[in-house]
Amino acid sequence: MNDFLTAIFLGIVEGLTEFIPVSSTGHLILATELSGADPDEWAMFNVVIQLGAILAVVYQYWGTFWNAGMGVLRLERDGLMFARNILLGFLPSAVIGLALYESFEAMLGNPGIVPWALIVGGFAILAIERMAKPNDEGRGVAELPLTKVLGVGFAQCLAMIPGVSRSGATIMGALAMGINRKTAAEFSFFLAVPTMIGATTVEVASNYDEMLAGATRVGWDEIAVGFVVSFIVALVVIRAFVSYVSRSGFTPFAWYRIVAGSAALAWLTFA
Repeated sequence: MNDFLTAIFLGIVEGLTEFIPVSSTGHLILATELSGADPDEWAMFNVVIQLGAILAVVYQYWGTFWNAGMGVLRLERDGLMFARNILLGFLPSAVIGLALYESFEAMLGNPGIVPWALIVGGFAILAIERMAKPNDEGRGVAELPLTKVLGVGFAQCLAMIPGVSRSGATIMGALAMGINRKTAAEFSFFLAVPTMIGATTVEVASNYDEMLAGATRVGWDEIAVGFVVSFIVALVVIRAFVSYVSRSGFTPFAWYRIVAGSAALAWLTFA
């Protein structure tokens, strides 16, 4: 497949999967294999284009971020609590991610992990959907208590395993602690901003010399294409996702994970 077509294809996959609980990283790993691209050459691309999807969150919730920022500057309670919850929710993955960076980086090159993570995660979603009993229907992100914020933050660390899903881990962790579906989804979106900026910064810093020297065939042009495509597709997904899960829940995504994981396992085993 042509490099620019590969960039478009992977950008679409990223935009479709970043904010739904099906694992964008797992899908990108499998999509890279499916396209015939070299996983090592496209590893940095697959991390950096996630910023395009993250920019879609900033665009969609610009008013929320602006009001929170102004609230912090004015020392208003709601703005300070919103900023506190996002930063503390991000902290566990920042510490654990940096401490175990090389181990998690090695897993990104192993597509065999992804199908099992998809299948196990699908059954976990079914179980949590059945057992979870939201008890804070009136609370938004700024009103979440510290214990639940940190609990969601530690749940996000599971997403460092390819196929687990960052949004899936955070949303299901939130539901398990009694947070309502709408707030759980939005908190997951907001946590994605510092988390993916941090992950991209580390990835670019680790590979910058190779990119600058042209040691890999995947250049800034391909990254720019993937970035724009992922932004556009993710924006469409975000606008539909919160409304859908507020009405219908996450069960369809669980069954998708189980079916997709089983198909991927069969493909990797026999192809």
